[in-house]
Amino acid sequence: LTGSNFKKWKEDIEFAMEMADVDLSLVTDKPGDLTVTSTNDEKLVHVAWMKSNRICLLSMRRSILDHLKSGLPTDCTAKELMISVSERYRVSSNADIRSLLQVLFNMKYDGNGGVMDYVIRMVDYQTKLKALKVDLPDTCIVHQALNTLPHEFSIIKTNYN
Repeated sequence: LTGSNFKKWKEDIEFAMEMADVDLSLVTDKPGDLTVTSTNDEKLVHVAWMKSNRICLLSMRRSILDHLKSGLPTDCTAKELMISVSERYRVSSNADIRSLLQVLFNMKYDGNGGVMDYVIRMVDYQTKLKALKVDLPDTCIVHQALNTLPHEFSIIKTNYN
């Protein structure tokens, strides 16, 4: 799983559990333990939550490849497992950030396509980085675009400055 793969996996799991109407354990906290004084409603909620948690855990564990399961908690709720997996693969989003920044700052206009297409590609990388909580100001993108244009575009650079 990478950062983007984890996001897709999480969305798929949440959607499947919602469609099967067993997402109770993902959207609510674990109910308190039953006591002698528990009402019938509390007992019904507890049974429904426990069933939901069991089904969600089974589905989640089946969808994770065996070699990725090591280090994941075995005695937890579905919500805790989801949090654990998200923390484990947060590092991958850092790799995504590094990769996007590297591509963005190594781009050079090669003459294929128009300058506008080139700038739009840069803005697309900026948008992807923003989704990963890396906010590059528009001025940074403008300066990067201008600095990577070949000498033939010096009039654009001069007019901008």
